[in-house]
Amino acid sequence: MIKKVLLAFVLALIVVAAYVQTRPATYLVTRTTSIAMPPATVFGFVNDFHNWTQWSPWAKLDPQMKETYEGPSSGVGAVYKWTGNDKAGAGVMTIVESKPGQSVSINLAFTKPYESSSVVKLEMSPEGAGSAVTWTMTGENNFLLKAMSTFVSMDQMVGKDFEKGLAQLKSAAEAAAKR
Repeated sequence: MIKKVLLAFVLALIVVAAYVQTRPATYLVTRTTSIAMPPATVFGFVNDFHNWTQWSPWAKLDPQMKETYEGPSSGVGAVYKWTGNDKAGAGVMTIVESKPGQSVSINLAFTKPYESSSVVKLEMSPEGAGSAVTWTMTGENNFLLKAMSTFVSMDQMVGKDFEKGLAQLKSAAEAAAKR
């Protein structure tokens, strides 16, 4: 009887592992908003990590979070590192491409709560007198992320944060113009 139960358990694990392997190999999260400021103004908020505290949806998750900046203050080579509580996690962001008034591409590497890496891109394009701003994140689904995606997708986990961050970016950029 014990052998049958053990065999059934092993077969169940094999079926679950096979199913997890069928999950998508990559993920994509993207959100867009309109900001009543020109792309050059919005660019200044995303090209300098020092400005992210004004709009990042994760900036206030941990009041005790330790943050460091390395490299140039903005643009290619700028680095932002953080270590925080379970909500904030820990990781590194590095700007790898910066096109003034157009886009900023960032390598994002989480070290906690689990290791993962993504490419983040914030793109600004003219839209009337303002800007359309699109925030995109892409990455590889390792086995753990594939398993998680059977219950909740990366879009479901991060999409609302992107919406909140874009709303806060809109507020920060539009408020700066009023000063």
